[in-house]
Amino acid sequence: MPLEEYNKKRDFKQTSEPAGEEKSSKGKLKFVVQRHAASHLHYDFRLEMEGVLKSWAVPKGPSLNPADKRLAMMVEDHPFSYRTFEGSIPEGNYGAGEVEIWDEGTYEPLEKTEGKSDDLIMRAELHKESLKFRLHGKKLKGEFALVKIKNNTEGNAWLLIKHKDEYATDSYDAEENTDPDSKVSAYLEEKSGKKKALKSRK
Repeated sequence: MPLEEYNKKRDFKQTSEPAGEEKSSKGKLKFVVQRHAASHLHYDFRLEMEGVLKSWAVPKGPSLNPADKRLAMMVEDHPFSYRTFEGSIPEGNYGAGEVEIWDEGTYEPLEKTEGKSDDLIMRAELHKESLKFRLHGKKLKGEFALVKIKNNTEGNAWLLIKHKDEYATDSYDAEENTDPDSKVSAYLEEKSGKKKALKSRK
């Protein structure tokens, strides 16, 4: 079962995250990027595929600068319903912290194949460990690639790369393109304040 690992890691009596069930959307494939303040701040990049969300944790966040080759660690599949999840994951639970939607929209493969659905094309590219797609988001637009790093000791390290197109820019910082008054930003500020207070007591 694709979502077995996801379900095993979570106690749904404690967390408001959705239980894992396979379910596809109708129409164009969906993507979401969730900003996640857990033990470390990172961005969860998720592509709908095979009735689930294929997921990568991107420590520095996606970039529109083709020179930025962002490390993206592939993690367990998430249910499609996770696409709309925002909120707090309680302490003591896997991924404890604050989650918010940073960007969302639809996506499609760059190269279409007659007679094949976009989902089938993306599945084949995932199998080849090299995905090329076009994002139609609010912040992320244009052509991207996800390429697995060969001979990586952990086996799940990929690179998220922006292609040179009309949406590319020479400089881009995900944090600068984030609402400073968001719940995650407030959570990080509070966490930082607590750390400073602890240090001052020592």
